[in-house]
Amino acid sequence: MGRIKLNGYKCERCGHKWIPRDKKKPLVCPKCKSPYWDRKRKIVKFRKT
Repeated sequence: MGRIKLNGYKCERCGHKWIPRDKKKPLVCPKCKSPYWDRKRKIVKFRKT
């Protein structure tokens, strides 16, 4: 049997993978609803004052 490759998306926040229904880039992750699904989470270091 052969393999079929499908292009999909992966949320950088929660790790969810999905295949979109249409060709447009998704606005939010369908699982966690984050609008920043395509960006890595930045680690913010707070400094003492």
